[in-house]
Parts: sequence; C-alpha cells; structure tokens
Amino acid sequence: MRAPPRPLPSASSGAVQRGGADKGGNVNGVRTQPHGRRAPGRATGPVGRLTRRREVAELVAEAGGGPLRRTLGLTQLTLLSVGATLGTGIFVVLGEAVPQAGPAVVLSFVLAGVTALFSALSYAELAGMIPGAGSSYSYTYATLGELVAWVCGWCLILEYGVSVAAVAVGWGQYVNELLQLTIGRALPDALAAPPGDGGVLNVPAAAIVVLAMVVLLRGARESAVVNTVMVAVKLAALVIFCAVAFTAFHAGNFRPLFPLGTAGMTAGASSLFFSYIGFDAASTAGEEAKHPQRDLPRAIVLSLGLVTALYCAVALAAVGAMPWQRFAGTEATLSQVLVRSVGGGELWPVLLSIGAVVATTSVVLTVQYGQIRILFSMSRDGLVPGLFSRVHRRTGVPRAGTVIVSAFVALLAALIPLGDLADATSIGTLFAFALVNLAVLILRRRTPDAPRSFRVPLAPVTPLLGVACCGYVMYGLGADTWIAFGAWMAVGLAVYGLYGIRHSTLNRPAPEPETTP
Repeated sequence: MRAPPRPLPSASSGAVQRGGADKGGNVNGVRTQPHGRRAPGRATGPVGRLTRRREVAELVAEAGGGPLRRTLGLTQLTLLSVGATLGTGIFVVLGEAVPQAGPAVVLSFVLAGVTALFSALSYAELAGMIPGAGSSYSYTYATLGELVAWVCGWCLILEYGVSVAAVAVGWGQYVNELLQLTIGRALPDALAAPPGDGGVLNVPAAAIVVLAMVVLLRGARESAVVNTVMVAVKLAALVIFCAVAFTAFHAGNFRPLFPLGTAGMTAGASSLFFSYIGFDAASTAGEEAKHPQRDLPRAIVLSLGLVTALYCAVALAAVGAMPWQRFAGTEATLSQVLVRSVGGGELWPVLLSIGAVVATTSVVLTVQYGQIRILFSMSRDGLVPGLFSRVHRRTGVPRAGTVIVSAFVALLAALIPLGDLADATSIGTLFAFALVNLAVLILRRRTPDAPRSFRVPLAPVTPLLGVACCGYVMYGLGADTWIAFGAWMAVGLAVYGLYGIRHSTLNRPAPEPETTP
C-alpha cells in the first residue's frame, strides 16, 4: 500500500528555513540542491535563461509559507470551480453554438467536456503536487522552463481576464432581458452594447466587474460565502429550466442529428469549450486551501463532472423544446426558449433571467479571483511588477492587483462584443491545457518518486489524449481567432523580453555554501 502524501510544511513549524528546505536539503520529501550549488533550473547564457526552471520543492515550500490565508475547504473549493464554470457558457453562448452544430450541439458539449476531462485529470495531479496560486503557470515553470511558463501565464491572462469580460457582457444581456420582462423596457443599445454591436458603451457589463471587485477586496473567505449562495441559486435556475423545457420536448427536433455534418459538431465544441473554462479555478486557490494536497484534486474532478452532466441536460432540453434553426441571433438564449416554446406566461422566463443574472455574477466573481491569483504568482517570481503580489495586511488580499485587473477587465467588457471575447478565451485556455498535460509527463519522468496525492490514470496515454483533444478543438476555431491569438502572443513575448527576463527572481545568485566554525 502506498504511503499517504506528506503534509505541506508549515512556515512556522521550523522545518522550513529560508531556502524552503530542511537541514538535509529536503522539502516535502523532494530532494533539493545542496547548499552553494546552482540548481539546474538556474542555467545561465542566452538559451539557458529561457529554459531555467523553478524546482518543485521550491514551489511547495513557497506555497506553504506564503502570505495568503488558508481558509477554504473542499466544499468551498468545489463551488469555486463550479461558480467559475457554470454561467455565460450555458446561458448565452449556447445560442451561438446551436446554429453551428444543429441538434448535435449535445454531442458538442460531450466532446468539449471530454477534452476538458483529460486536462482536468492532469490539473488534479499537479494541483496536489504543487499546491500554489500559480495554477498551470507554476506547473510549466517547474517542467518546461521560464519562457514556456511565461507563455502559459500570458495565455492564462487571456483565459481569465478576457473570459470575465465575456461573462460580464452576457450578464448585461440577461439584465436587459429581465428589465424587458418585468417593466416592459430595456436599456438603450447605446448604453447596453459595445461599439461592434451597435452601441457606444456596455455600462452593465462594466458595472458588474466593479461590483465583483468590491466583494473580492473584502477577503477570500467572504468572497467564498457570497459565491456559495450564488451557485445554489444558479443550480436551482438550471434545474427549473430543464423541468419546464422538457414539458415542450419534441423528439423530431433532433432529426437529422447532423444537419451541418460532423464539422459543425466540432465547430460547436470549439465555441462551447468556453463553457468549461473555470474548472481549474480551484487550482489558483492552492495557497488559500486548508488541505490543498487532499482537496484540490477532488474539487477539480467533482466540479467538472457536475457541470458536464448539467450542460448536457440543459442542451437536450433546449433543443428538444425549440427547433435549432430558431436559435440564430438569440440573446439570453434560455429565456428565449421558454418565451417562444413553453406556455405559462412570463413567470418562468422571469425566474430564469433572475437565475442567469445571479449565475453570471458568480462567474465574474470567481474567475476574476483566479486572474488576480495568477498575476500574484507571476509577480512573486519577478515576471510582472511587484505591486501585483503586495498583500493587504488586514484582508489578506492583493489589493493593488485586484483594482488594476478589475479596471482592465471592465474596459474590455464595455468595448468588446461577446463572440470575439469567447473565442479568444477558448484558444488561450486550450493552449494552456495542452501545456499542463505535457507537464504531467515531464514530471513523471523527472521526479517519479515525488509525493502525489492524485495520479492521472492510464498515463502517458491520458495526458497525450489531452494534448491531442486540445489541438483538435483549437483547429475548429476561425482564422480571425488564430490571428488575434498570434498578436496576443507577440505582445506577450515583447513584454517578457523587455521586463520579465530581466526581473526574474532566478537572476539572483545562488546562496553561498554554509561554513562551520
């Protein structure tokens, strides 16, 4: 029987000293470099500086003694991931995916979910092994080197930051739908849509980002309580939708199943992958979890399973209630399904719109949380300015980082249309997920005896399938999305070349050998 994983070293236990190691050079059972020697990750020279790595032991020790407060249990971590995942993807983006895939949109959800599952298993192994705030950025830093870690972190900024903006845009759509259903009026397009959609400024989208910022500034525990309440509301809203929509179910709406071919199903999966973004949010809470090595893997897998089952049920109910041809051009899609296909007046659409507003608020809150923690970790490594890792003494929150990220996201939400934001988010996420699957394979080979509280089953087959699925779904994205992704990467490499490589903490000299009298 395999021995249970060793607990994280405590910053106050005395077992971890300034280098993050005990007197024998071990951290959490992983051998570090002897004093005075330069670790292999700290290579010099032009190429060596790009491939230098953070050691797993360093990352574990750093997470064990960091300034963030450990206040989150398994339930809160699971709901954090559910809160970050379950929102605009099903409430809004479904309306864009159905015209691409037809009734096969249900299978599109399955394909996107399987792609996410392979990566979720890899996330679970690495989150239990390196329970820090950096998520996949930290995992690639320990395996593929600093340059690839920067690229991964830059993709995560795209994933988290842009997806918050996309969710905020969806929130504004449901607010307008709710106003129309209750008082018969909606906000004018000039104030409720970005320039690309016929408006001037999307005020509701920017407002919800600012509201989430106010909650996040109060602390992780307080934010988790608010998220728990909102997750309960949106789960109830989706269950009610399924129950009501199935009363108008017509099996004929699924014939033919592939009116746009299997290519349409793949294109739908590429768009719907946006719906699964967020299950990795628990991994960004590694330094605020009470028992990270035990609870992080469980939270990631549990949240993805719950979300996938619910997505498939909602898609089945929606297409069964309304022919797929009628989804084109719909906003607040699920509400429109009930308005057009189900009797009972405006009661059900109003209740669903309330649930959707709460649901998307939860996503904005939790994904914004994850973005701030990613930048916290990158800042601690010196790759972005230090103000992102300054933690407020009273609240335990990176206050400056929270305000800066929120201001940037609010600007995106106010000015960019939803479709462009969703596709850009998906491609950045898929690239980061592929790197996580590769990181599992590399660490299995490099540190086979390191403690792992969860192991990906059937490795190396499962991680390789994860890489293949990510590539396949990326292939289904449009040329404009690839061009935007290339431009984003070019900007990221320029920032790394001008700032990150010069300020990296790995530039600091290795400690001198200890001498004894």
